Amino acid sequence: MLKLNTFCLFLFLSFYGMAQSPLQPGFTLLENGDFEQAEAFFEGYLADDPKNKTALICYGRAVGLSGEPEKATGMFSELLKEYPGDFEIQINYNESFLWDKKFQQAEPLYAQLVKEYPENFGAVLGYANTLSNLKKYEKALEWVERALIIQPGNISAKTSRKYMRLGYANAYVNQQNYKKGETLLKEIFVDFPEDRDALLNLANLYLITKETEKAKSTYKRLSTSKKDSITALNGIALAEHIGENDKQALVIATTAKEKAIELGDETIKEQTYDRYVQALIWNRKYKKAKEEIAVLETHYNNRNWIYALKAMFGLYTGSPKKSVENYNAILKNDSTSFDGNLGKANALFAADRIIPAYNAAFGTLKVFKDQKDALGFIDKLNISFTPTIEEHLAYTFDNGKNVAFSTNTIATVPLSTKLSTNLSYNYRTTENTITNNKASSHVLSAGFDYKLFPKTTFKAVLGLNKSSFGSESYSQPVIDTKLLLQPFKLQNLELGYKREIQSFNADLIEREIVMNHFGLNYNLGTNFNLGWYTQAIHTTQSDNNTRNLLFTSLYYNVMRKPALKVGVNYQYLSFAEQVPTIYFSPEKYQAVELFADLRGDISVKTKYMMSAATGLQQVEKDPNTVIFRAETGITHEFSKRFSGNLYGKYSNIASATAAGFEFTEIGLKLKWLMTKKPLFYKKIAK
Repeated sequence: MLKLNTFCLFLFLSFYGMAQSPLQPGFTLLENGDFEQAEAFFEGYLADDPKNKTALICYGRAVGLSGEPEKATGMFSELLKEYPGDFEIQINYNESFLWDKKFQQAEPLYAQLVKEYPENFGAVLGYANTLSNLKKYEKALEWVERALIIQPGNISAKTSRKYMRLGYANAYVNQQNYKKGETLLKEIFVDFPEDRDALLNLANLYLITKETEKAKSTYKRLSTSKKDSITALNGIALAEHIGENDKQALVIATTAKEKAIELGDETIKEQTYDRYVQALIWNRKYKKAKEEIAVLETHYNNRNWIYALKAMFGLYTGSPKKSVENYNAILKNDSTSFDGNLGKANALFAADRIIPAYNAAFGTLKVFKDQKDALGFIDKLNISFTPTIEEHLAYTFDNGKNVAFSTNTIATVPLSTKLSTNLSYNYRTTENTITNNKASSHVLSAGFDYKLFPKTTFKAVLGLNKSSFGSESYSQPVIDTKLLLQPFKLQNLELGYKREIQSFNADLIEREIVMNHFGLNYNLGTNFNLGWYTQAIHTTQSDNNTRNLLFTSLYYNVMRKPALKVGVNYQYLSFAEQVPTIYFSPEKYQAVELFADLRGDISVKTKYMMSAATGLQQVEKDPNTVIFRAETGITHEFSKRFSGNLYGKYSNIASATAAGFEFTEIGLKLKWLMTKKPLFYKKIAK
């Protein structure tokens, strides 16, 4: 987009290059951009020579460019009545609409002018710039090329073409046509080699496409001065973060900070401190980041970038409500802030306020049409609330010669952001190849999830289990209820009751053992990568037996990408009655194990996971035995709406005999999004 003052200067040079000497001081003021002084000069001159057309035009220009474009339009309009068809007055009249950003009104005026004066450079360039401001970049570039045919090499036209290409490239980037955007940006270098604006936009494009090596190389090209070298380092630090090298990002951001302090440029210093604190947060150095923000806040009060840092800190440390407050502060200062609008949407989502999050994202798109991150955020929300069908197929076998096949189909239909319904069907058939006992079970259930408050959800499932063995069968109700909540920051608590039928093998199905589980799951996270998970379950059974289970895990997140977690698990199990010939039911069972869990990306659409645990277990007072568990899986997204997961797992935990117990499962999970968007999307879309 053309800077209007540059165009004004061009007109001045074109029309008044052979200026009369009495007006020369005023021309000089206009040329230097001293518009208020120019206005005073020409106003004084017109007091003595009120009919001087050149002085009147220059006075109108000075008035318009000093902040009163509407007044200037009126002045030129009056001049046209006195001098109808005068080209110099007409082109200044047209341009006054550009000063007032009334580009739509200017377009037909320039269109008419270029019809009448197709070879006039000023008219043609003015029309091109008007089209550019209307974001009609393709047509604008055609007209600026015509201007350059009239005056080859004209710097004003080349400058116009540069800003048109910048705007056109940005439009293509917003449409995710990155190759076309890249081409347009590179074309700028023909007129302006190593142009700063083009390099910055090109580097930003590479950051968006995650071509971090290209981004870093482009930023290095920018480093032609002390000031720009710091800007480049700030960009390279961000590229390192996007490339998942946060430690290096902090090293570079620290170097940039030291250079910015030496330079003393206030704007660069603020940008650099901003990136430095971001790098601290990326590296989970929260104590240092908090201290830095507190110091910066005393020097830069009520600055949007300070509020953005505080909001970012809140999101990383599990305080989304505080983040919302800080994004609101940004929007109070600037309602069109991209960081404020989309940042608020993310913070509201983290605070589990879904409808306000949607509204904030829609608001972002009103200001930034087709913005990729905002569209991606809405897609993420939509996927969470789109009706789905999930299928789980599994084949299991153990060293007790039990084999089983199961299939579980679940249809989930969210009716709103608060209420979701589900229907499921589970079929399991099992056989013991030694005793030839066979049994099967069918479970049909329906349920709902209802969000009582943000971060507080109640889930309920009610169904019927029909089990068959030989020529006999029975039916039993099944119930599963849960209350999920987050009582405090970084804490998750689940309270539940579940009624189910024992269906592990044919012998147990035949015995019609009903289990009533009363459970508690609790997870405590921290801001220093340590976590603690505990599960406690008390079970009463229809055979008058009871069971108590305690499982606790202390874990540490070693890495984030790929996600590596290691830790130690402890399990305690106790049955009131021991019936070892029917099922594993020790009076006392304990196990301690070390585990590792690794999850990452093979490609953009393919993910993997693998976990393993090993340790010792003791049944009653028997000698300790070694236990081992392992699981691995791969998930692939075949399309935006269809994905699959293939997995396998093995375990020899809970050894009740010297021979031990081994259990293996191979499974396939499929997930399909039934619709493109949530059923309620049209009601909330704005």
